[in-house]
Amino acid sequence: MKKIILALGLMASATLAQAATYNIDTRGAHAFVQFKIKHLGYSWLLGRFNTFDGQFEYDASAPEKSSVFVEIDTASIDSNHAERDKHLKGSDFLNVSKFPKSTFKSTGFEATGEGEGVISGQFTLHGVTKDISFPVSVIGEGSDPWGGYRAGFEGKTTLKLADYGIDYNLGPASTHVDIELHIEGVRQ
Repeated sequence: MKKIILALGLMASATLAQAATYNIDTRGAHAFVQFKIKHLGYSWLLGRFNTFDGQFEYDASAPEKSSVFVEIDTASIDSNHAERDKHLKGSDFLNVSKFPKSTFKSTGFEATGEGEGVISGQFTLHGVTKDISFPVSVIGEGSDPWGGYRAGFEGKTTLKLADYGIDYNLGPASTHVDIELHIEGVRQ
């Protein structure tokens, strides 16, 4: 009987050891929040947010228990053009003096295949919070050369700017923005 109890205890410990909290690795620049939007329908404007932070919970054996929280400093927008960035930070777009943060807090995760799923949550931008869902996939996980353990994911979604109170007219081809998250986290 003692052997059965010990075995069950070891199995429970092994299962618990797999579930972990990860800090998004922004210090080592191994995580990115990028965007692209059509410029007048003629080309793509690409950019990123340089300052953000967050955490995620992940257990490969129980992905439905996964969660994530990301906070973005909207003033860190970087489109590789200082004058454009100044306009994007102003009241026509992000209005960073009034809305300095954008956040995503997950509310659920549904696995759709091996290493793939759809994450749902509340996204706040420009003072407006909306429920969104988007596909995510596992890039990989494992030990790193510095004695830590890492996991990486990517996700993509498209947002309608007017849904978040951003209605500056860039033409009919520029009403939506594509957001890409490339997240690597270090297990705590």
